[in-house]
Amino acid sequence: MGVTLRESRAYRDWRLLAVTNLIIAITLCVAVAVAYAAAALIQARYAHLKVRELARVPAWWAAIGLNGLGAALHVTSLNFGPLSLIQPLGVLTLVIAVPLTAVTARRRATRLELTGMASTVVGLVGLTLIIKTAGKADTLTRPELTGLIVVTIVLVTLLGLLGRRPAASTLWEAVAGGIAFSVCSALCQTVVVTVGDAGAAALLWPTTLLAMLAISTFAIVATVLTQRSYRKGLSAPLAVTNLVNPATATVIGVSLLGETIASTGAEIVLAVACGLLSAFGVAQLARARETAPTPEPKVLTG
Repeated sequence: MGVTLRESRAYRDWRLLAVTNLIIAITLCVAVAVAYAAAALIQARYAHLKVRELARVPAWWAAIGLNGLGAALHVTSLNFGPLSLIQPLGVLTLVIAVPLTAVTARRRATRLELTGMASTVVGLVGLTLIIKTAGKADTLTRPELTGLIVVTIVLVTLLGLLGRRPAASTLWEAVAGGIAFSVCSALCQTVVVTVGDAGAAALLWPTTLLAMLAISTFAIVATVLTQRSYRKGLSAPLAVTNLVNPATATVIGVSLLGETIASTGAEIVLAVACGLLSAFGVAQLARARETAPTPEPKVLTG
């Protein structure tokens, strides 16, 4: 009887801790989404400026600070909830950013925006829940890390150049930014796991130093690329970045980190359907970008 009672109390304590962690994780994810959405909105308002001009805009630095805050909160949230929960909640950024854009422009969200947002979010959540990776956190070997960095530099450079062509779609830069952000996450995992296993001395290893240098570089490049992608509107580029980021992370996990992907016939069909739904949502948001009123760009003074 005493053992059963103790086990019952232990189970209740475990349930209480699990519920508490879940609430904390969801709260943090909402805060992350608000920070990222607010930062994206500020960046979009100054997307017509060049980088050297942005350095003179205090509001843009506030956006950089919000992005940093969002990243810190995201890392913290992983301590309280599983990635399978936190990753789908990342689409809250899009849910918050689209209506927030309409409110700041003093207009109602259009039907195209609402349809595109809903389709993209449902598709993204479906993909995240269907395509699950499994396995313990692993690290990149030196050849894998070097190869990933080289491939990322080539891809991001090519996509960035495509986006800089006259009359080119800004979505090229959104794709490049999403890839760069995703690779940053993979490299961060390698650094964190390596330091956790080997101690602080691992920070001086050549592979770790190379990874940290790449993280800093890709983070800056990704910020600039996403900044540029907002110059003709926020919704569609933000949706594309939210699609590319988890997709790239899945490719890296399966191809380099020894993770596996669910591959039953039903799951493949559902994954394709969710992918098409997300693509439809992005297309709707792109159309909405062309039809929605465009706010007047900010003009620097002094």
